[in-house]
Amino acid sequence: MTTLRLVLGDQLSHGLATLRDIDPGDVVLMAEVLDECTYVPHHVFKITLVLSAMRHFAAELRERGAAVEYVTLDDPANTHSLRGEVMRAAATHEVDRVVVTEPGEYRLLADMRGWHLLTNREVDIRVDTRFLCGIAQFRDWAAGRRGLRMEFFYRDMRRNHEILLDDGGPVGGQWNYDAENRKKLPAGVVAPQAPQFPPDAVTQAVMVMVADRFGEHIGDVASFALPVTAEQAQHTLEVFLATRLPEFGDWQDAMQIGAPTLFHSLISTSLNIGLLEPLDICRRAEDMFRRGLAPINAVEGFIRQILGWREYMRGIYWLRMPEYAQLNALDAHRKLPKFYWTGQTRMRCMADAIGNTIEYAYAHHIQRLMITGNFALLAGLDPAEVDAWYLAVYADAYEWVEMPNVRGMALFADGGIVGSKPYAASGAYISKMSNYCGSCSYQVKDATGPNACPFNALYWDFIARHTERFKGNNRMAMPLATLGKMAPARVAALRARAGAFLTAMDQGEPV
Repeated sequence: MTTLRLVLGDQLSHGLATLRDIDPGDVVLMAEVLDECTYVPHHVFKITLVLSAMRHFAAELRERGAAVEYVTLDDPANTHSLRGEVMRAAATHEVDRVVVTEPGEYRLLADMRGWHLLTNREVDIRVDTRFLCGIAQFRDWAAGRRGLRMEFFYRDMRRNHEILLDDGGPVGGQWNYDAENRKKLPAGVVAPQAPQFPPDAVTQAVMVMVADRFGEHIGDVASFALPVTAEQAQHTLEVFLATRLPEFGDWQDAMQIGAPTLFHSLISTSLNIGLLEPLDICRRAEDMFRRGLAPINAVEGFIRQILGWREYMRGIYWLRMPEYAQLNALDAHRKLPKFYWTGQTRMRCMADAIGNTIEYAYAHHIQRLMITGNFALLAGLDPAEVDAWYLAVYADAYEWVEMPNVRGMALFADGGIVGSKPYAASGAYISKMSNYCGSCSYQVKDATGPNACPFNALYWDFIARHTERFKGNNRMAMPLATLGKMAPARVAALRARAGAFLTAMDQGEPV
């Protein structure tokens, strides 16, 4: 029996279920297709990353003896869809069946479920065992629960995988050290240099092709230096563990002009395409704590992002799709402003976060949640447009992780499935956690004047707009009470300032 084994661009793991029982006569299919490069206008870094990593992985498979059918983007016979390439390869090689590992996006799985009819062959869609909580396992965990809070899922994952436990309980007596991870970066603290990987001949060829075919997409491919092999990914992880993890906890929520990566790990691009294994990462981080080389708040906070948030977001996505993609609990319909694509705004925090995004296809989690996400929440931007933007601009973005983070965490569009309250904040939070406000053309301590920080008026306008929706939410009691104590004239001035700003933004005026 000859089997066609499809490996997707975010499945570059030698332990992939697709490759588990490979025989010498089987054919591994890898295809660069236009459909996957353009269903949103992906940042050129992301396209370059995936295509270069695919080519390197194909070379590794060949070195291990696999017969690889590799279809390049510029192949004249390329059908430019995964479905088309599977049909073409199945016919060419006269295979008896097709094996693939479940994809990360619902749209692909829905398509794959019909491939057996198109190819007239068995299509074996296997569970992706690279994740630490399977889709069925998460569904079992969620069954019968009134709320699906990440914290309780995370604790169960710690127990299941015996991570940071002492005698069955959490190390240090606490499950979560997030309260110790919210410090503003002091002056003079400088993070170690992040690893850079000069493009080899394979990557350079991809860069030339991407610049030629996707020049209208966001970003400039000329400065691409992301890890594209497992070896480079491991080096990035090792540098983080040795030089950045010890300080990561204290400053993980901090934001600093000119320091886009600070003490963050920079492994998400590698992890999300399969070049790193999540359990190995968690074990190695725990080992740093056990050997006294990194404090508990840093190690626990880092592990929580991988063992907790990453697995939880994937679980929520597959539990709630396809309905989740339509949720818009706050009835937000404003169009995404042009400055999300250009970074040209007087708001220093937005300009920096978006500028980093354009230049590096990267912004760290607080910039995504509390700057670009917070603004989208307060301004009432359409979740579908915000979703598409996040999916397009970040090199680590795949729908299974992007959508629940955006619709659930940032926009509260899911009505509270992910978060117990909206993550809404005024300029005071941004001032507390960054040095943005000191060089901003707006005044963070002003809320209603012509140069007042837009986040201030937008925050109170947001609370006022949704007062009825939030009355039953205990975690919104304080802002609702504060709004209720404000003089009517003050509320009117705040809402007028917010309205004027949004009107100017909608009309394309410089804001």
